[in-house]
Amino acid sequence: MISVRGLEKRYGDVTAVDGVSFEVDAGEVFGLVGPNGAGKTSTLKMLCGLVEPSAGDVTVNGFDAGETEMRRSLGFLPEESPLYDEMSPRGYLRFFADLYDVDREAANERIEAALDRLDLDARDRPVGDFSKGMKRKVAIARSLVNDPDVLVYDEPASGLDPLTTNTVVEFTRELADDGKTIVFSAHDLHHVESVCDRVAIMRDGELAATGTLADIREEHGEVSYRVFTDVPLADSEPAGDRHVTEVESMDDVEALRSEASDGGGEVVDIRTDESTLEDVFLDVTGT
Repeated sequence: MISVRGLEKRYGDVTAVDGVSFEVDAGEVFGLVGPNGAGKTSTLKMLCGLVEPSAGDVTVNGFDAGETEMRRSLGFLPEESPLYDEMSPRGYLRFFADLYDVDREAANERIEAALDRLDLDARDRPVGDFSKGMKRKVAIARSLVNDPDVLVYDEPASGLDPLTTNTVVEFTRELADDGKTIVFSAHDLHHVESVCDRVAIMRDGELAATGTLADIREEHGEVSYRVFTDVPLADSEPAGDRHVTEVESMDDVEALRSEASDGGGEVVDIRTDESTLEDVFLDVTGT
């Protein structure tokens, strides 16, 4: 579990993070999104104990950020994750397992299991010969060698081809299903929408919206209904052999149903149009 309370980070006169608070439960994927300069990276680095907060508290599994025990229970995947190009995936991952004092037998089992789940077969070739997607898979496997309870993934699928992206996103969901606590940050909001249980949108160092996707849509998004009838209505437009009217509430839908009935017809279809996370993001952040 992750607990963040009143987190602040100031760089001189610039406040990068201003009073951010949230919690993430075990088995949950928590999305942290925002435009460039919103404070996401600073928040993630403070969460991982890489940057000291100016104020506030961060605890991971009951340990303060930066404590040795906290680091043992956390796996971090930064947006840019250089590897040792001359090493093979197996050698590279065993090296990091040794840094965490992981038993060699347990390390080998974890490494093979992670590479199996990520569909990475080339395990003894130099990493320098790999594509960007293959290197990203190795970096993800590295975040798992210490079997952490908490994972922080910053742009895990950035710049990858669609097939590899799908593998990474699905793998993230599987990790949560296994009970891992995950903070997931990405610019591609489709990925966030497909994998996250809750989302926090940052703007100017603050949380502008937080909640489930349904909660955020209800508070900040819009819903409209396209009602198709087999007779023309006062405000309808032709749609093939039918007629369509767009309204904003179910009360309006019922009013159209009555209007169609009075005209000797009926409602034959209703389609709901909801704001996507991207729509809400653009509205909340003013971008």
